[in-house]
Amino acid sequence: MPILYNDSTREFHLQTPKTSYIFSILENDQLGHLYYGKKLRHRQSFDRLFHVGESPNTACVNEGDLVFSLDLIKQEYPAYGTTDFREPAYQILQESGSRVTHFVYRDHQIYQGKKKLKGLPATYAENEDEATTLEISLADEKTGVEIRLLYTVFEELNAIARSAEFINHGQSEVNLARALSASIDLPGSDFEMVQLSGSWARERHVKERKLVPGIQSIASTRGTSSAQQNPFLALKRPNTTEHQGEVYGFSLVYSGNFLAQVEVDHYDVTRLMIGINPFDFNWLLKSKESFQTPEVVMVYSEEGLNGMSQTYHRLYRTRLARGKWRDRERPVLINNWEATYFNFNDKKILELAKASKELGVELFVLDDGWFGKRDDDTTSLGDWSVDRRKLPNGITRLAKDINELGLEFGLWFEPEMVSKASELYKAHPEWVIHVPDRSMSHGRNQFVLDFSRQEVVDFIHGLMADVLRDAPISYVKWDMNRYMTEIGSLDLPANRQREVAHRYILGVYSLYERLTNEFPDVLFESCAGGGSRFDPGLLHYAPQGWTSDDTDAVERLKIQYGTSMVYPTSSMGAHVSAVPNHQVGRVTSLETRANVAYFGAFGYELDVTMMTEEEKEEVKQQIRFYKANRTLIQQGQFYRIESPFAEEGNITSWMVVSEDQAEAILGYYQVLSRPNPGFTRIFFQGLNPEFEYAIEGLEGTFYGDELMNAGLQLNRYRVNGHPADFSSIIYKLEQV
Repeated sequence: MPILYNDSTREFHLQTPKTSYIFSILENDQLGHLYYGKKLRHRQSFDRLFHVGESPNTACVNEGDLVFSLDLIKQEYPAYGTTDFREPAYQILQESGSRVTHFVYRDHQIYQGKKKLKGLPATYAENEDEATTLEISLADEKTGVEIRLLYTVFEELNAIARSAEFINHGQSEVNLARALSASIDLPGSDFEMVQLSGSWARERHVKERKLVPGIQSIASTRGTSSAQQNPFLALKRPNTTEHQGEVYGFSLVYSGNFLAQVEVDHYDVTRLMIGINPFDFNWLLKSKESFQTPEVVMVYSEEGLNGMSQTYHRLYRTRLARGKWRDRERPVLINNWEATYFNFNDKKILELAKASKELGVELFVLDDGWFGKRDDDTTSLGDWSVDRRKLPNGITRLAKDINELGLEFGLWFEPEMVSKASELYKAHPEWVIHVPDRSMSHGRNQFVLDFSRQEVVDFIHGLMADVLRDAPISYVKWDMNRYMTEIGSLDLPANRQREVAHRYILGVYSLYERLTNEFPDVLFESCAGGGSRFDPGLLHYAPQGWTSDDTDAVERLKIQYGTSMVYPTSSMGAHVSAVPNHQVGRVTSLETRANVAYFGAFGYELDVTMMTEEEKEEVKQQIRFYKANRTLIQQGQFYRIESPFAEEGNITSWMVVSEDQAEAILGYYQVLSRPNPGFTRIFFQGLNPEFEYAIEGLEGTFYGDELMNAGLQLNRYRVNGHPADFSSIIYKLEQV
C-alpha cells in the first residue's frame, strides 16, 4: 500500500516509488510533519523523527508544560495565534472578530483513485489502481468548520497531489482570509530557491537564490498566474545539478493570483507554502457552504532538477492534460499573424493557405482581425461575428475552402475581453470588471469581462459555440491580452468584492469545461499575450499553450529551457517566424529557427508566399523531419544538458529520448561564434549504455556509454565555410 497508517503512534506514511512523506497526529490533535525525502522502509513507529526542541523564551500550548510549543514543532497545515508565530496556511475571521481557531484531527479514510475537485482543474487517475488518496478531517468545535486535507499518491510517479477543502457546518458565516493549498516544514535551511520569472516576451527565466532567515516569496496580483512569476517553486541543495542532487518541487494547478512563499525561522526550519494569494482575497463562507483550494503537485527528486522535471512532464502530459489531443501527434500549423496582422482578405488567406499546403503544413490558423470591424486593436472584441468586409463569404465558407485545399482550419478568439468600441459594450457596460465612480485603466485598448457573472460566461459561450458549430474548425487559439485592474463586480455585494479575482478564474475554467466537452475534436491552445498564463490550470483544458510572443530563436532558448523545468515539450507552442524578428529585430538562419522550434508543438508564423524557392525547399525538409520525429519529440523523455542561464550562457543543449531508448534527438545551439575556441564535447544523457547507436550524418556507430561518458567531439560549426553566430546542430540517433 502506498499509504500506511500506524494506529498506535497515529502516523501517516505516504510512499511513492522513490520517496516517503511522513506526518503524525500531535498530542494536541493537530498535525505535525516528520519527514519528506528519499524513500524509507516502513516501521511501526517513526517517533524518533519527532523533535520538539528547547527554548527558554517562547509560548507553550498547555499550561504547566514548558516543552510543547508549536513555535518549535514542524507542522503539516499550520494555524496562527496558538504559539506558532510563523505565517499560517489558513486564517478564518469569525463574527466575534476572532481569528483564533483550533482544528483537531477527527478521522481519516484511505481509498483507491482520486476525486475530482469541484470547479477546479486537477490531476486525475484514469484507473483507480493508479493512485491512492488519503483524506483527513480536521474540525474546529467553536466555529463548526471542517477542513478536509487531501493527499493523492501516484503509484508509478514520485508525485503527491495536495489540496484543502473548507466546509462550514456551523450556523454562523465565517470569512476565509487565507486559504493556501499546502504547507510543509523542512528541517534546515541549506537550500537554494529556484523560480521561473520574467515579463512579456521573456517569460520563465530560471532564477536561483540562497535562502536567508525571514520570508522570500514569489507572487502574482495581476488576475493571472502572470509572465512575471510562474506558479512554481523549487528548493534544491547548493550542490544539486541538472542530473544529481536533492530537490523539492511545488507546482500550483491554478491560473490566477497566487503566492509561493518560503519562511526560514529562528531555528533554520524552512516553511514552504503555496496557494491562492491572500492579498486582496477573502471568501465569505456561509453555513453549509464549502470552499475548495487549488491543487499543489509536490515532487521530490534525488536525481537533480531534470529528474524532478521528468516527473512533472509525464504526470502533466498524461494525467493533467485530457481529451482526444492528449496523446495524439500535434499538427504542423501556420498562423497568419506575423504575415498579415489585421490587414487581410479571403484572397490573401487562401493564397497563404495554398502555399502552406504545398510545403507540408497541416493546419492553417486565422488569427486576430476576422470579426466585427477589427482593423486595429481599438475595436470589436466581444463581437464574435465575421467581418464580411474582409471575408464576404463568412468563416464557414473560408474554413471549407481551406479544408478543400487539404488543410485543417483554426481560429483565434479572445473571449474574456471587450472593446469599448463594440456592440457588446454598448449593450452591457456593466459586464466589465471595474469599480463604480473610479476611472478604468485599459490594456491594449481593451477591458476585462466579468467572468464572475454566470450570464457573461453563458453569453460568450453562446457566441463561441455558434461559430464552432457552423464552421469546420479543428483548432482554437484562446488569447487573453491584459491583466486585471480596478477589480470589482457590479453583481456582488460589498462583502464579496475580494472574491472577484478567484470567481473570475472559476468562470474561465467553466467556459473551457463546457467548450471542450461540447467540441471534443477541437484542439485548444491557450495564450495570454504569449506566456502570461502558461500554467498547469489551463493545461488541464488546453494540452498546449503559446509559450511566448517572442519567437526569436536565441531568446526562445531561455524561454523554452525555463519552461521545461515543469512543462512537457508537447505543451509548448514553438514557431518559426519571420526575420528580422518582429520582437527583437535579430536575423537568424531558417535552420536555427527550426532547430529551436522542433522541441515543442511545431509551426510557422510568416508569409510563406514571400519565400525564395530555396527557402521553400528547406521548409519542406524541416516539416518532413518534424513529422517523422514528432512522437519522439512530444512524448519522449526530455533532458536539459547545457544551460543558457550559465555564467557565460553562450551554449545551450538539450535532447529528447524515446521511452525504449532506441531513438534520440539532441539540439546544440551557439549564440555567438568565438575565435579559436578549442576542443568542445557534448555529453549525451538518457541513452542505454549497452545500445549501439548510429548518428545521422556521422560515420560509424557509438555505444551509449561512450556518448554519455566520453562525449562526442564537436567540429566547429560553419555556414558557407565560415564560423557563424546563432548557429545550431541537430543530432538524430537510432539504435543499430
